[in-house]
Amino acid sequence: MSSATSHPATPHLAVNRPNLTQVGTIVWLSSELMFFAGLFAMYFTHRSVAGPEVWGQGYDYLNITFSGINTLVLVLSSVTCQLGVWAAERFQPVRTGSLLQVTKWGMQEWYILTFLMGSFFVAGQVYEYAELVEHGLTIANSSYGSVFYLATGFHGLHVVGGLIAFLVVILRSFAANRFGEHEATTALVVSYYWHFVDAVWIVLFGVIYLLPML
Repeated sequence: MSSATSHPATPHLAVNRPNLTQVGTIVWLSSELMFFAGLFAMYFTHRSVAGPEVWGQGYDYLNITFSGINTLVLVLSSVTCQLGVWAAERFQPVRTGSLLQVTKWGMQEWYILTFLMGSFFVAGQVYEYAELVEHGLTIANSSYGSVFYLATGFHGLHVVGGLIAFLVVILRSFAANRFGEHEATTALVVSYYWHFVDAVWIVLFGVIYLLPML
């Protein structure tokens, strides 16, 4: 009588594939990084060609204190954005307590606050542009003005793009019957973009506003 040979069960191997949306966002941000690297190259090239006297005349019009406050608001918006991401990863779209209990806020509350802070930054940048134009510094009348407006203006457009993305995420979370993995992933990739925009501005602020002081 032959006995059946028993074979140990082969364990099922789980393959953890990277999220394609997150990978695609990171690849796209890498291309954006090259774009801003070109703007920095343009800035330093024009600075070396124009000379310290011409460059200094344009720099003297900048309001360092106001821009510093505006920068602080944008940097803090990255903190509120990340708090929103953590809420999204908990699958918590809305607050579980009163509006004053910030520790119980959900993704929507944190992202709305981030949107308001980003809007404040854009409004502050527009105000700064108006002041500079009033002093006679325009994109057409000096090399400093052209480089300043191009570098900060393109960054401002990226901030506006981030604000639109926040609106989309917030509205979709309101419309969703169930806040799940898809909504959380969307919130996460938008945070990647926002952190990137904030990091670029920190470098821009250091190069344009602080470096000439040294």
